[in-house]
Amino acid sequence: MAVEVTVKKWGNSMGVVLPIDLVERQDIREEDKILIEVVKKADLKDLFGSLRIGISGQKFKNLVRKGWKK
Repeated sequence: MAVEVTVKKWGNSMGVVLPIDLVERQDIREEDKILIEVVKKADLKDLFGSLRIGISGQKFKNLVRKGWKK
């Protein structure tokens, strides 16, 4: 189950608060050991930049296909 949380600074550490619906659904109690998989959420603009080619998608596809062999 994936849930989005925000990392907060607590003293010299970092922590997250689990939403109550997740806690109740998973029956999580104080002192329980849980396994958390961390996947950093990314903004696609950061990954691909703000690509602006100035032509329509179809024109771009046609341009790319010119070099394809049939």
